[in-house]
Amino acid sequence: MTVDTEPTPGPGSATVQVRAQLSLSTTAARNLATTTKSKPQMQEITSRWLLRVLPWVQVSAGTYRVNRRLSYAAGRGRVGFAKAGSTVTVIAPSLAELPALRGFEDQEVLAELARRFVQRDFAPGDVLVREGAPIEEVFLIAHGKVDRIGTGKYGEETVLGTLADGDHVGDEVITEPGGSWPYTVRAGTAGVAMALNAAGLQELVDRSAPLREQLLGFAADAAQAQNAHGEAEIDLSAGHQGEYELPGAFVDYELEPREYELSVAQTVLKVHTRVADLYSKPMNQTEEQLRLTIEALRERQEYEMINNPEFGLLHNADFDQRIQTHSGAPTPDDLDELLSMRRDTDFLFAHPKAIAAFERECTKRGIDPGTVDVLGKRRPVWRGVPILTCDKIPVAANRTTSFLALRVGEDDQGVVGLTQVGIPDEVEPGLNVRFMGINEQALSSYLVSAYFSAAVLVPDALGILENVEVSRPFN
Repeated sequence: MTVDTEPTPGPGSATVQVRAQLSLSTTAARNLATTTKSKPQMQEITSRWLLRVLPWVQVSAGTYRVNRRLSYAAGRGRVGFAKAGSTVTVIAPSLAELPALRGFEDQEVLAELARRFVQRDFAPGDVLVREGAPIEEVFLIAHGKVDRIGTGKYGEETVLGTLADGDHVGDEVITEPGGSWPYTVRAGTAGVAMALNAAGLQELVDRSAPLREQLLGFAADAAQAQNAHGEAEIDLSAGHQGEYELPGAFVDYELEPREYELSVAQTVLKVHTRVADLYSKPMNQTEEQLRLTIEALRERQEYEMINNPEFGLLHNADFDQRIQTHSGAPTPDDLDELLSMRRDTDFLFAHPKAIAAFERECTKRGIDPGTVDVLGKRRPVWRGVPILTCDKIPVAANRTTSFLALRVGEDDQGVVGLTQVGIPDEVEPGLNVRFMGINEQALSSYLVSAYFSAAVLVPDALGILENVEVSRPFN
């Protein structure tokens, strides 16, 4: 049956025709239909490349000890600074990051030493020191970038390295007075340096017996036979003839090697028994809750392995394995320098924005970095090394981030992941789910735990390209 209605024609009026419904509407039909459902989705899930490509070592005792050859070379840490308006001061305890002061604990002496540093502002292009001049000051870079400029074979200028916030130069004045600068130090950006002259340092050394003993001890360690990496030398002989008396040798080890304890990420999942009993078809509610909870734990695990101050990769890279970008944006030259710092690099990790910035620089130069297959996915590659995304590497408020270069595996003295497989109630390697009971509100509780850590076996297994700018330039 069809019913037509036509309103009385008039100015601006229109004719409307209404037909009676001839069949069941889809809206009503849905009340009798069974819908097809997806599993619960979760935007937080990422590719988690670090967890996928890192070799995992079974840590049965819960602790992993990294034994190394004895090293006399003190690490080069970074000094901290405090800023009040335009005035910058040195944070005294952080002076123990200077090689000659490593392990020095006399806070009064460090405080006095910090007060003797004088602030010097610099502009782009300013020369802090010139090659060949006497080393009479030690400089701490509080802010900005400076380049170490050397002289090439044919007299041209060459950039030997870049120093940035927290780095220092000229600390030879502490242990090798009377030397001369082997390079020029020139500012690449505006910034602030803190300077300490040799006379002020010597006056404090003469008054402080603990400081004097510290410097003498450092000089004694430096005088020990050591290789280019600062490790205790193994005395060898080669190229001799006849009955040459061979030198005796032994390999000395660190007396206090570092130990990594397994860390844990945990949560308690609660599911109401009524939900689990009545609403578990066609999908088991408890299983889906656990699945998404485990995904969130794995995301937190990767975050901790990058950012944890105790064992995270960003905090455990040796300071000699950290370099700065030449111009801010990550260029092929920067990645080449990063790769050159180790005998082998298996993977590069970076935030997606940093990878995009690197590819923009390649496009500017007309370079195609290419791609490579990694676990069935096509990924960018540079010099044969895959570049994998990791959104856990932070992008700072000033739009800077980092590239990580890793050599992986125990056999290659690289970076390894640590876990323990075979724990009670295990549902995935190193992750278990333990039922905790039902409370008076009829809530079932499940303790979900993931056990993990990461270890860097030798310093050059991990390198970082710092202060990578990801902002797109305004054209």
